[in-house]
Amino acid sequence: MELLHPHCAGLDVHKETVAVCVRHMEGGKLTTAVQTFKTITRELMGLSDWLSSEGVTHIGMEATGVYWKPVWHILSDGELANAAHVKNVPGRKTDVNDATWLADLMAHGLIKANFVPDESTQQMRDLLRTRKQFVRERSSHTQHIQKTLEDANIKLDSVITDIVGLSGRRMIEALIAGQTDPEALAALAHRRIHASADELEAALRGRVTPHHRFMLQLHLDHLDAVNAAIARIDKEVDASVDPFRVAIEMLTTIPGVSSLAAEVMVSEIGIDMSRFKTEGHLISWAGLCPKNDESAGKRRSTRMKKGAPWLKTTLIQCAWAASRTKGSYLQAQYLRIRSRRGAKKAIGAVAASMLTAAYHMLNDGTLYQDLGANHFDNRDKGKQALRLVNRLQSPGFAVQITSIAA
Repeated sequence: MELLHPHCAGLDVHKETVAVCVRHMEGGKLTTAVQTFKTITRELMGLSDWLSSEGVTHIGMEATGVYWKPVWHILSDGELANAAHVKNVPGRKTDVNDATWLADLMAHGLIKANFVPDESTQQMRDLLRTRKQFVRERSSHTQHIQKTLEDANIKLDSVITDIVGLSGRRMIEALIAGQTDPEALAALAHRRIHASADELEAALRGRVTPHHRFMLQLHLDHLDAVNAAIARIDKEVDASVDPFRVAIEMLTTIPGVSSLAAEVMVSEIGIDMSRFKTEGHLISWAGLCPKNDESAGKRRSTRMKKGAPWLKTTLIQCAWAASRTKGSYLQAQYLRIRSRRGAKKAIGAVAASMLTAAYHMLNDGTLYQDLGANHFDNRDKGKQALRLVNRLQSPGFAVQITSIAA
């Protein structure tokens, strides 16, 4: 096997320690040196000095949770590898062996570097990922409120879409304050509520105990705290979005992509598309293509890869929105694939198309250009005509095609 890097090192990173193997190949002779350092800053600076003194030119390490970040910040010029791609052979599993294995892989150029965005993109990513976690937490507290109301035999979610909206909030706060009269509670509803007064009164007649009031107040307080945290994150994102503003405005021209979704996309993939060789590499990294699982000439699985979960879930949500955008290419693509492969496969394909468009838009600095709902029909009129003829012949009609003179 060809030797690409004669002076390299492999790092097996853990929470408190990092095992380092320095590998030298000179005059056909292999020499290795192994040391273990703590992950405190002073020790990591010593690690950096030792690697420099050894003349190491290339460094490889695994991406293990968040523990690689302090080491990366000190060294800043290594190659970060996906742990699944550099898994060692089973048996004899030690930190030193892992570091030696990584050094061997690095020496022969077998480590494919992970995508690590720049500092401003990482900060935006941290903010928006935290925001998404808080949104999930907010949904959880809303569900707990609904569960508590059900336990009190209050069927509020049967007559109001959003139980923590304007009307629902008024009624819940009144219940907490001790109001139990269904007529008085129903009078707190906004005039635009579709449910009638009788339906509201029937839904609000229940058995509310002091325990229910305590639980409702507890979850409302947490809900308010989460909403305040989300508002703070939004303010911080707005203050740091300037380097990405043009890219975000471009991405929002894609059907189904909101400003928030565009911010998430930029925070996950950055704005420098030179990091990905082609749009196919980006789609594979995001996990929006079928995994490669074939044996004996048979495709065993067509499930999508795991990829980047934060980006993938956002793109799937955008794809559902795009599939409902009338007169768009993305809706036509969704309907076309859904008829043959089902809705799940169709949404995955639409999400991949949206990411492909985003790649070229960010790479070329262009706005989204919709191909139109008739793109597939106009692309091959012969196939379209044949498909329509077959549909007419299936009930027993005889069809003859005649071209219209220009």
